Amino acid sequence: MDDLKGFLDEKVMLFNQPSFIENDPISIPHRFSKLQDIEISGFFAAVLAWGQRKTIINKSLELMDMMGNSPYDFVLNHSEDELKQLMKFKHRTFNDLDTLYFIDFFSRYYRENHSLEQAFSIGFTPDIDVMEALLTNFHDNFFQSPDAPQRTRKHVATPKKKSACKRINMFLRWMVRKDNMGVDFGLWDKIAPSQLICPCDLHVDRIGRSLGLIRRKQTDWLTAMELTRNLRAFDAVDPVKYDFALFGLGVLQNEEKTGLK
Repeated sequence: MDDLKGFLDEKVMLFNQPSFIENDPISIPHRFSKLQDIEISGFFAAVLAWGQRKTIINKSLELMDMMGNSPYDFVLNHSEDELKQLMKFKHRTFNDLDTLYFIDFFSRYYRENHSLEQAFSIGFTPDIDVMEALLTNFHDNFFQSPDAPQRTRKHVATPKKKSACKRINMFLRWMVRKDNMGVDFGLWDKIAPSQLICPCDLHVDRIGRSLGLIRRKQTDWLTAMELTRNLRAFDAVDPVKYDFALFGLGVLQNEEKTGLK
């Protein structure tokens, strides 16, 4: 285990660098400096994060351009004509109806709240495993409107449906983790980095299994919890920093630039 920790620590240092930003969806919120712009653009980029990273980035940029590259101002002050322009947006199964509901939620939410952090803090406790409750409560709050389309619910995962919640956990890593490397933002203070759950995407899942950090056969919420608990043995304060190592190794393996089998 000491050897594995040393190996992963080395890979965290390799991948948790500003050079990581350009080719990752986190590059979208890095285009902004205002808190609310970072939150809105980051949430969209995370939710749209399936498929090739280049495509995810391009589609996210397209959506930001439709919002005048000022997402916070857009959700609060858009006209009906500007809203209609968003009906042209589509990414895989995320369509115009989903986009409009997301805008509707943000419009209602930011008229009453300063930061999206409050929405992810409903039911917060200091318990190390609080994230299951927080993500469930966020999902329920996000779709509390009677006008929420049933089809849109699939785009915001919840542990209640046993999802690994990869995209939401990735977004929370961006917002919560704090270090001096310049990749993650560390803008939120309520949730501690120790409470985060590792985003369990295909790369992380594959490498986690190859290293013995995941033994559960399927990939679901319990798998993400299993992986995170094993990572806490390496760093109880900041376990999700190892997302950089596992994801980066997975990308390198795909590119056949590593001998990891």
